[in-house]
Formats: sequence, C-alpha cells, structure tokens
Amino acid sequence: MARKTVKPAPIKAKKAPAKASLSKNGGATRPGAIQLYYWPTPNGHKISIMLEELGLPYEMHPVNINKNEQFAPAFLKLSPNNRIPAILDPNGPGGRPISVFESGAILQYLGRKTGKFYPQDERARVAVDEWLIWQMGGLGPMSGQANHFVLYAPEDVPYGKKRYVEEVRRLLGVMNTRLGKVKHLASAYSIADIACYSWVKSASRHVPLDPFPNLAAWFARVGKRPAVQRGMKVGAELRKPN
Repeated sequence: MARKTVKPAPIKAKKAPAKASLSKNGGATRPGAIQLYYWPTPNGHKISIMLEELGLPYEMHPVNINKNEQFAPAFLKLSPNNRIPAILDPNGPGGRPISVFESGAILQYLGRKTGKFYPQDERARVAVDEWLIWQMGGLGPMSGQANHFVLYAPEDVPYGKKRYVEEVRRLLGVMNTRLGKVKHLASAYSIADIACYSWVKSASRHVPLDPFPNLAAWFARVGKRPAVQRGMKVGAELRKPN
C-alpha cells in the first residue's frame, strides 16, 4: 500500500507559535511522497480514496480538528480557510513543490497530474465538473448541516433537522435519477464518484438508501472497489477513544 502515516508530525494546535512553518517537503520521510494533511471526515476521505486509486506514494499527517489543529499557523499556510484536507506535492508543476487546498481542487489537480479519473476530452470533463461542483455546493454542505442538527446541536432544533434532512433526501433523489441513466455520475468512474461516495455514506445515517435503488446499487458498486475500501480506512484509528 502506498500510504504511510507520519506519527511524529501532526500539526500543533491553535496555541502553536506564530512563527511555525512547514519545511519545503512538508515533513516528508520519503522523497517524492505527497504529504496529505488530513482527518477522517467525508472531505478527507475523498483524497485518501483518490490517492489509493492512483497508487501514488503519500504520507498522512493528522490534523486533529477536535483539538483545533486546523488553526495552527503552519497549516494556515497550506489551507487559507483552515479546513482539511490539504496536500503538498513535492513534484508539482515544473518540478517544484505545490500545495493545494479544498478537496475538489485537490481531486482536479491529482486527476490532471496523473491523467486518471478526470478526462481530457472537454465534453467528458464538463460532465465530471458538473457533478463534482454539485457535490461541493449541495450534497456535502447539506449533509454536513443535517449531521450538525441531528447529532451535534447543543439544543434540539426541529426546524433545522427537518430542513436539512429533507434537502439531503431531495439531493439523494437527484443522484438516484441520474444513476438510473448511467453507471456512474459522469458515465465513467471519475473524481465525481470519489467526491460523492463518502458523503452518501454520511447522509445514509439520516436518510436510508432503500427508496433510491439506483443510488444504492451505485453505492454498493463503488464501495466494493479495493482502493475505496482502503481509502475509507485511512486514519480510522484516530477516531478511537484513547
């Protein structure tokens, strides 16, 4: 397996000194390995799945969002929005290092870099981009809000629960309709499917997939891919109680 978890290099929490910075290679212990700054969330899983699908060497650096490590000045240099995931590729364009933040941008970058799961043909690429942006602007945020109001809100807010769970239900219906026409969201397996898989898994905690047979079949089909299974397991130990 291409991944290595770098245990001694988590980014320090918000109290880290302002002068904290990342080295040019992001703390890599293997030359050329992509540095993945990550926590096991649906957005993080997008990138761990993609890296596993590509077979690229990478090292995972935990960024514990439960301890506000995403606000460390060092991480801010990689991710101006203080959100995981982010990557540092030591072999970027022109052979120079490049950092990329935002999961959708990372998927596109890795797809262009390798020529895999992101077609060069413009019509095919437009289809991928449509469903990728659909996930970024709809399925992800709405599922995240549903998770918040159902599981984490400090007080019961029935309106919030109903609003976001019903919107997730509607979005799953959109996917179901699409997947009644094609095997994958953009016909061929792509970064659009990779982006949506972990969010469908998250959404299924609140909205059963049984009423969406096309979506359920897609979810099972994608979930059988070995790289998807490996990617979903990356960092699983980080969520275990100490």
